[in-house]
Amino acid sequence: MNRIFSGVQPTGNLHLGNYLGAIRNWVRLQEQYDCIYCVVDLHAITAPQDPDELRANTREVTAGLLAAGIDPANNIVFNQSRVSGHAELAWIFNCVARLGWLNRMTQFKEKAGKHRDNATVGLYAYPTLMAADILLYKATHVPVGEDQKQHLELTRDIAQAFNSMFKTELFPMPEPLILGAAARVMSLRDGSKKMSKSDGSDYSRINMTDDADAIALKVRKARTDSEPLPGSPDGLEGRTEAANLLGIYGALADKTVAQVCEEFAGQPFSVFKLQLVDLAVSVLAPIGKEMKRLCDDPNYVDQVLSDGAERATEIATPILSEVKKLAGLL
Repeated sequence: MNRIFSGVQPTGNLHLGNYLGAIRNWVRLQEQYDCIYCVVDLHAITAPQDPDELRANTREVTAGLLAAGIDPANNIVFNQSRVSGHAELAWIFNCVARLGWLNRMTQFKEKAGKHRDNATVGLYAYPTLMAADILLYKATHVPVGEDQKQHLELTRDIAQAFNSMFKTELFPMPEPLILGAAARVMSLRDGSKKMSKSDGSDYSRINMTDDADAIALKVRKARTDSEPLPGSPDGLEGRTEAANLLGIYGALADKTVAQVCEEFAGQPFSVFKLQLVDLAVSVLAPIGKEMKRLCDDPNYVDQVLSDGAERATEIATPILSEVKKLAGLL
C-alpha cells in the first residue's frame, strides 16, 4: 500500500501561499493514497513558543486542513505530540545517524545563523525527528519542496543504516513525491517578496479566514503596473506584481500562466482584477467561512486530533515494537 506522511508546522495565520503551495495538493492526494497528515508541534518547539499560542495555532492549522477539504474519516489527521512513538523512534535514530550527516543539513545553518552555539539540540537534531515521523508509519511517499529534499535524503540514509545495522528490511526507502511546480505566491504589495504572515500589512496577503469582502478588497488593492497584460509569459519579465497576480489566477483556475496570458492578452488590470476577484472569492470564501466555523468549535477539532492520534498509534505501535526488539530493548 502506498502511504503518504506529510507534516505542517502549527504557525497560525494560514494564507493563500500555504493553501496553493501545500494544502490544496494534500486535498488532492487523499484520492490516490493512504494519507497521514500531522501538525508537527514537537518540531515547533525547536524555537521558543508561547504555550497558549501554540495550542491555538495547532487547532487553527487543523481547522484549515479540514476546511480546505481533507476528510478526517478517510485520512489520519493528528498532532505529533499525541503519539509518543515519534519521540521514541527519534531517539533511536539519534543513535543511528552520524554527526557528519547532520552537519551537512543546510536548514540548521540557516536557522541558527551566527549563533550556532546558542541553538538548541532540538533544532540540530530536527532531521532525525523528521525521519522518525516518516518511518514510524513506513510511509512510502513524502510530498516535498525544494527545502525538504535534503531531509528526505537523510531519512533514506537513516532507514538504510538501521536496516543494515540490525540485518533487517523493516524500513522502506520513502520516495519524494514531486507535485510539479508549486505555486510561488508573492506579496500583494511587493511582488519581489514571498507572501508571509509576518508582513506588517494585512493587505499583503489573503488569509484563509478572510471573507468574500476582504478577499475582494485585497485583490482590488493589489499592486500592479500601468502596462496591459502580455500575450505570453515572456512579457512578464521584470513585472513581478503582474507575474504574481497572473500566477495566482492560474493556480486558482488550474491553468498555466501561458494560458492566462493568452486569455487576457492586451487587457488592462482593471478588467483582469474583476475576473480575479470573482475567481478568488468563489474558491477561497467557502474555505474561510468553514475555517472560521471550525475555529469556533475547538472541541470538535480536538476530537478530530484525538481520533487521528488513536488511529496513528494503531499503525505505529507494532512498527515501534519491532524496532525495539531489533535494537535489544526490553
